[in-house]
Amino acid sequence: MNIPEAAITAILGYVVVFFGLALLMAVIVIVGKVMVSASKKSAAATAYAPAAPAPAAQSPAAPGSAGSVSLYDVPDKEAAMLMAIVADQIGKPLNELRFKSIKEVK
Repeated sequence: MNIPEAAITAILGYVVVFFGLALLMAVIVIVGKVMVSASKKSAAATAYAPAAPAPAAQSPAAPGSAGSVSLYDVPDKEAAMLMAIVADQIGKPLNELRFKSIKEVK
């Protein structure tokens, strides 16, 4: 391979690599915009959802429960999972534990 052929091969290699990088960047930008719009739609749907009714202040707790728990920036599913993990780790049934609040530490 002589010098002009090597230069053409090198230039074509650079073009292919930069084209691949530009294509990858475009895909990442498009996927990012799709995800942002999907999260905006989800946030808009939850913003217009009716608020859950507040529990009665003096209602008795259900049999076997230990009262209510206050959740701060934690979805119900994650809170339930955390409570189950704690109960399993300390070896006590969940209905014998009392969780006052669960808050995400940021």
